Amino acid sequence: MLKVGDEFRHKFSYTQDDVDTYARVSGDVNPLHIDAEAGKASMFGRNIIHGFLGASVFTKIFGALWYADGHVYMSQSMKWMKPMFVDTEYEAVITVKEIVAEKNRILYDCAVYEVSTGDKTIAGEALLLNKKQYVWS
Repeated sequence: MLKVGDEFRHKFSYTQDDVDTYARVSGDVNPLHIDAEAGKASMFGRNIIHGFLGASVFTKIFGALWYADGHVYMSQSMKWMKPMFVDTEYEAVITVKEIVAEKNRILYDCAVYEVSTGDKTIAGEALLLNKKQYVWS
């Protein structure tokens, strides 16, 4: 059963091919993401990944890894704190922040950290509708 403070961690990274695919699918073909010369000339010195691609790890966690058959997204807030880069290891951390048992809802704290530095790259919260059996006994 889920309780406040429960945590799930997931390490991940993206390749330039992932970024190029996301650019094609989303239509966001900003050169900062897909053109090496534009990336070098930017204030970051290299290409950055799309913010929503980096944050898509949360939908992966809720949809396929953490009680995957019970979550339905209701809302997600995010703040992008630092750029994310290809071929860099990150760790997503979700923590149960609040349980509203009578409505089968769970509020999660959501964060992404760069593994090598410990820097937080994304912060936010997600509210999900959950199957009753995961919320209480």
